[in-house]
Amino acid sequence: MKSVNAVKAEDMTAVHKILKKYNPDIYSDIWTVGCQLALRISDLLSIKYSQLDIDNRELKLIESKTGKNKTIRLNTKALEVITARKKKNPTDTYLFQVNSNRAKNKPISRVSVSRVFKDAGDILGMNINTHSMRKSRGLAMFKAGIPVAKIAKVLNHSSEAATMRYLGITEEEVLQTYDDFVL
Repeated sequence: MKSVNAVKAEDMTAVHKILKKYNPDIYSDIWTVGCQLALRISDLLSIKYSQLDIDNRELKLIESKTGKNKTIRLNTKALEVITARKKKNPTDTYLFQVNSNRAKNKPISRVSVSRVFKDAGDILGMNINTHSMRKSRGLAMFKAGIPVAKIAKVLNHSSEAATMRYLGITEEEVLQTYDDFVL
């Protein structure tokens, strides 16, 4: 099984542009908010407007996988998408809600999002899926010099070692630091 890729900062716009072609109202918004919040797709798609405190820029939830409480600060990019979606869909319950005759008042399905993300990745020659948003945020933080311990906390990983594996930091890269930083 191929591992999913994180998307580099320079490729983010290309992914966004492709997703906008599928449905300008949802998939690119999922990508944007997902990259900002670094949530697992199940938690991202289950966000209800009632969980969002726009005035205090917070989202409070209980992670479905871990059962842990999590508070996330909503940055300007996430807030921009969230407020635009609420303005456009004032009666929706979910941030990413389906409004078809077959699925009233339900979040978009993980399967639907996964299919579109895979197709977008195929077009761009990348192996991306719904987990790429979370992984991309983690890798971007790491490349910006954020300590692994802090990234582990953001991603709610049980250990720094798990975060290093998650980010694809290999033993060789760790050993290379001895050559790269001669004092």
